[in-house]
Amino acid sequence: MATMKQVAEQAGVSTTTVSHVINNTRVVSEDVRARVLAVIGQLRYVPSAVARSLKNDRTHTIGMMVPNNSNPYFAEVIRGIEDAAFKLGYNIILCNSYDDPGKQVAYIRVLMEKRIDGLILVSSGTDAELARFLADDQIPVVLVDREISGVAADFIESDHALGGYLGTRYLLDLGHRSIACVSGPRELLTSRERVAGYQRALQEAGVAPRAEWLLYSDFTSAGGHAAFGQLLALPRRPSAVFAGNDLMAIGGICAASEAGVQIPGQLSVVGYDDIALAAYSNPPLTSIGQPKQEMGALTARILLERMRDPTLPWRRELLKPSLVVRKSTAPFPG
Repeated sequence: MATMKQVAEQAGVSTTTVSHVINNTRVVSEDVRARVLAVIGQLRYVPSAVARSLKNDRTHTIGMMVPNNSNPYFAEVIRGIEDAAFKLGYNIILCNSYDDPGKQVAYIRVLMEKRIDGLILVSSGTDAELARFLADDQIPVVLVDREISGVAADFIESDHALGGYLGTRYLLDLGHRSIACVSGPRELLTSRERVAGYQRALQEAGVAPRAEWLLYSDFTSAGGHAAFGQLLALPRRPSAVFAGNDLMAIGGICAASEAGVQIPGQLSVVGYDDIALAAYSNPPLTSIGQPKQEMGALTARILLERMRDPTLPWRRELLKPSLVVRKSTAPFPG
């Protein structure tokens, strides 16, 4: 790999002049600039981002930590953040914690060592070490979707309780009264808020919840498949299910098919997140759409504002979900 010294020698100038040409930090004559740029192209010289960051105290790099980017929801949020950051001149380093709080802290340390300018964090759960680590470090942080107790930071989330309410309310409006809920992990606040919205809709409609119709699993298709299997094995089956995310709903539709239960003729299903795959499941999935692109762009913008001015007041943004109706739901067949 070519060095700045080699570029300078071949162009017949000093390394300082090459630096000024690359960084536009001083006026250089047009013929010298052209000669230096020609040599850079010939040698395929790539300036060292690390060296420039040491000089400027900026890497123009943002770290991002998510629980698992194999979940399409996180992948779509990441895309929104990456698109917005790229337009603003920043690159993204992405780390996956795979829902392991311990691995989450280890990766955040690695990101700090890379001299990132800011951090976007979708937490995999919190512990005292993570809270202390983020509180002690001065790097700007934006929390997305999941707040961390004891950490003062900008926070962006979707209204999960409203989403749970909208999905359940829609099933009630279709005439269903036997409505189950397959939730994500009980320890996650997002899961509990969606369940709270489900319960509020039932309460407003005067429908008594049944304990055996509220199940907790993980946010995967396998988790949804197992939970739906439990529901369909009950002596009294629900006529509709509100699922904590689309992956769980799609796994549940597979379980229903294996059990000979028709969707939506015998069982209506509502998912959550409105991932791209939801429109192509069989049948296409009714879902609660999260404003993923808006969330990504807003997250990147708020982090850059915080990086430019750390004294700004903390921001809390609550985005509104919406109902997206497809073919996995139908009126109660009674």
